[in-house]
Amino acid sequence: MATVISSPGKVLIAGGYLVLDPAYSGVVVSTSSRFYTVVRDPASVTGTHTPNHIEVRSPQFLDATWTYSVNYDASGSKVSVETAEGPSKNKFVHLAIQNTLALVVEIKGATALKERLSRGLHIVIVGDNDFYSQQDQLQARNLPPTLSSLAQLPPFSPTNVRLSDVAKTGLGSSAALITSFCTALLVHFSVIPPSVLATSSPSGASTEAKRLAHNLAQFVHCLAQGKVGSGFDVSAAVFGSHLYRRFSPEVIQPLMQDEKPPHLLAVLSPQNPTWDYAIQPFKLPPYTRILLADIHAGSNTPHLVSKVLSWRKEKKEEALALWTKLDQLNTSLAKCLTRLSELHERDQGIYLQAIKWIASIQSVQWLAILNAQPELSDCLEAFNEAHVLTEAIRAKMREMGSLSGVDIEPPQQTKLLDDSISLAGVIGGGVPGAGGYDAVWLLLSDPPEPVHDIRPLVRVERLWGAQKSVTPLLAEESVAGSGIRLEELGSVKGLEAVVSA
Repeated sequence: MATVISSPGKVLIAGGYLVLDPAYSGVVVSTSSRFYTVVRDPASVTGTHTPNHIEVRSPQFLDATWTYSVNYDASGSKVSVETAEGPSKNKFVHLAIQNTLALVVEIKGATALKERLSRGLHIVIVGDNDFYSQQDQLQARNLPPTLSSLAQLPPFSPTNVRLSDVAKTGLGSSAALITSFCTALLVHFSVIPPSVLATSSPSGASTEAKRLAHNLAQFVHCLAQGKVGSGFDVSAAVFGSHLYRRFSPEVIQPLMQDEKPPHLLAVLSPQNPTWDYAIQPFKLPPYTRILLADIHAGSNTPHLVSKVLSWRKEKKEEALALWTKLDQLNTSLAKCLTRLSELHERDQGIYLQAIKWIASIQSVQWLAILNAQPELSDCLEAFNEAHVLTEAIRAKMREMGSLSGVDIEPPQQTKLLDDSISLAGVIGGGVPGAGGYDAVWLLLSDPPEPVHDIRPLVRVERLWGAQKSVTPLLAEESVAGSGIRLEELGSVKGLEAVVSA
């Protein structure tokens, strides 16, 4: 039997930089693109097994096999994980194994761990194609940069490069990997019952399990990165789309000081009240679609963040005024998008009429049809408000970039966004997270039957197709079981084949 756990990628559509401060929140959307961890008995793979031996493969990359040996101290109650010699190292995987097994020993005991490791483990980790730029793959196949072209690529396509050389798209691959990897081990070693991660699981037991997985993944991810980040990427990987307010960094600071902390459970337990992060349910309005662009350029996010935080420290009053206004806009956007979902629930027919209309005309015309369609006023005004708010957020983000000397929304992105948002059916957009050259996001009207034949998605694809190095991603918002979840190996397209290759 294989243990298969997946976690989604993320897009921070509002709250860039502000989510670093627990005083502010962000709007994070989880994506349909996921990372998968598959844990199996080595004998089922190779026909042989070695006690206390763990092999981890990432078949999408060259030289991406890492082996580890699990050792116990003289008392047999503490565990350590040593890296075997190989062509490459993987700090994230090593720390995930070391700390997850240490937590397993604290919860289940060393004897239980030894028993489960008596045959060793074989682990495969893979990410959906969206996590990595597919532009070279499309060019090699002479395919245009469209969603239909991307859908023709094999699932979990090989990148033909080493992990260190891959071009990422900014969906939070390391956070999704760590979350699925740590949780898969917790499930495999019976710390978390697999049933509570099924989409139909009762909320109480599921929430408790997810909180443990969240706390562990946050710690391991911070440890691997060498700093305590905002954590919204891990939070999205665990809980799906939500409004996020970060945890106080002090909660894991004691663990960050020691390479092999002696007591993890006291800190990482879901019952530890010092984990003060807050999440509120959120989802995008019905019949809308988030669309992401792979720019194939990339930015040094830590450098951007460092410069913005230096500006905030030096210009406290200036920064406070701007962040306060940005926070008001971000909060208003979250409320506006939530209100649209409520309007759909109140009258689905009226809402669907409104979404069809805005799919066929530019945002500057949305309110002009109110005289002819007064019954649509609530919906049209709410969609127009969402458009206005996203534009105001962009303006404030550009202002912060100007004041801090950081390209938060570089001129190339500004033009791409302006041109895209001017198209019929585009509600709004921006640069996700810390901004820079990594990506852009758009929110589109996406009704089942638009008033005109040309869908907003097609219009954007045509515009982006005429640009250099701009390709859409297949990712949409992850809705059903939107956060971390249990999977069946054979039910995920292409997963069994890539794992067994």
